[in-house]
Amino acid sequence: MSAGTALLDLLFPPKCPFCHRVLERPRDPLCPVCQEILPWLEGKAGERAIEFADGCYSPLAYRDGVVDAIHRYKFERTRAYCVPLGALMAQCLRDRLPDGADRITWAPLSKKRLRQRGFDQAGLLARVVGEGLSIPVVPTLEKARHTQPQSGLEEDAARRANALGAYRLLPGGDMAGKRVVLVDDIVTSGSTLAECARLLREGGAAAVFCLALAQARGDR
Repeated sequence: MSAGTALLDLLFPPKCPFCHRVLERPRDPLCPVCQEILPWLEGKAGERAIEFADGCYSPLAYRDGVVDAIHRYKFERTRAYCVPLGALMAQCLRDRLPDGADRITWAPLSKKRLRQRGFDQAGLLARVVGEGLSIPVVPTLEKARHTQPQSGLEEDAARRANALGAYRLLPGGDMAGKRVVLVDDIVTSGSTLAECARLLREGGAAAVFCLALAQARGDR
């Protein structure tokens, strides 16, 4: 640890993103209490079937303190949460996909929502995962049109219609024959991930694996 990092930890001690306790070990992603009580998804519970994807993995269920942590990360500008949350996702991918991947990418925000929020939460998570696993992180998609937030749509059919045609491939993604990990923060209906996975397949990806921090109801 550098002297500068140690000083920052002393002045602004890292806190658990789920309960705000000061971390006894600053490099840990969460506190021992949350490690015990968070709604971890183990075995098949942490997997989802997503159309056009070869697998979809999540370390946590979207409930209890997980909901609050993700809300603070996305809407209260606590972008530093990307580090501990991304570390949990990296560990999940390491456990679920032992053969690794060639590229990591993410489901991007629209330009309008990016201006409003100031950062792309999935993009930051993807970069943390990539750094943790030494996998290149490459932007391969862009939002072709602004859409309603998927969280505001209750019916799966409405979510699918909202996501259909909402993304397009960026040129120069170099995905031909590659194993690609697609990152998002939450998976609900699977519609967003399925649409993005479809495009990655069209771009030549040999396999697409989805990775989300938390899994909510249904089949985003």
